[in-house]
Amino acid sequence: VGAFAAALIDQCGLRGYRHGGAAVSEKHCGFVINGGNATASDVMALCGHIRKTVLEQSGVELEMEVKRWGEF
Repeated sequence: VGAFAAALIDQCGLRGYRHGGAAVSEKHCGFVINGGNATASDVMALCGHIRKTVLEQSGVELEMEVKRWGEF
């Protein structure tokens, strides 16, 4: 409450961070993007790293919000 995920992710230095084909969006850090060849494992590993890093650095536990293309 009172904190934006994108701002927390950016403050942790994760803008553009990559794992395999998945990356934190350069435009909006609240989004994980597929660079064209990301596997589900890449996406999940990246999300896990993001959540762990934000928790360690800020004390905030992020929750995943999964949306399919066109739902947002």
